[in-house]
Amino acid sequence: MKKTFVLLLFLWMTLLTQAVTYTPSTIPMVHLQDSTRYVCNPEGILSQAACDTIDAIFRTIEDSTGVQTVIAVVSDIDPQDCFEFAYNLFETVGVGQEGKDNGLVILLSTSERCIQFVTGYGLEGVMPDAICKRIQEKYMNSYFAKNKWDEGMVEGARAVKNHLLKSDLQREDNSEGEKDLGLLVFFLLFCTPLGLAFAAIRQRRKCPECGKHKLKFVSSEVLYKTSKGQKTRYHFQCTNCGHDLYRDIYTSFSDSNSSGGVSGGFGGGIFGGGFSGGFGGGSFGGGHSGGGGAGSRF
Repeated sequence: MKKTFVLLLFLWMTLLTQAVTYTPSTIPMVHLQDSTRYVCNPEGILSQAACDTIDAIFRTIEDSTGVQTVIAVVSDIDPQDCFEFAYNLFETVGVGQEGKDNGLVILLSTSERCIQFVTGYGLEGVMPDAICKRIQEKYMNSYFAKNKWDEGMVEGARAVKNHLLKSDLQREDNSEGEKDLGLLVFFLLFCTPLGLAFAAIRQRRKCPECGKHKLKFVSSEVLYKTSKGQKTRYHFQCTNCGHDLYRDIYTSFSDSNSSGGVSGGFGGGIFGGGFSGGFGGGSFGGGHSGGGGAGSRF
């Protein structure tokens, strides 16, 4: 009897300590309970002090620019592809304001050893793939390679804040400011390399069958993986005519294994959602991802 009790106790403790595998629909959204919180940290991977610091940073970002963020820090994820998980989380939650698509999802998976940014279409101009990747490599991956999750996430959050607050996303309080911003956007879109980048992103969303810019990410499959990288096949489907399109994208890993990432077929990820709210629980606005962003492995 005693041996049976000890065995049952051992099995019960094993179940309690077994890591949970999260899906995009099962990560608890803390913002729904408290609009000042952005960090979903259900396993306590980050310390409370780190979460408080990151929450304050992204509250400042939202107040100053309107950019709305979800940060998910978990161990095991399903699907295991970091971009696919972060993209599906973005679409499931609906990060960003509808029509503006100004959302940002940041995923840290400690088991997959990846950090992934996914941006809304409206954020791709000021948070392009290269900037997302640079933030990860310069401020985050060196900490993550040493399992210093707090330090990496806090430094990355600060880098995102510094970049966005210096961007042209600062809210204008008068129509003259909005007019000037409109002229600036026109200039950026049509007179600079950034405009060419926008055009390229839009072109990659064009369906080769019907000509509409309606390609939407469906799924991904790892074709092969080596110590230097992996090739993933991404499946897109046109929401207008139903045409299926497949793109093979190679993700390189650095020699030190401290970085490496995917710059997906549609402006850095593969392709929105949003929340708003004052004190008390927030809500999600139904923005959509443009598939931009970048990912790294460490």
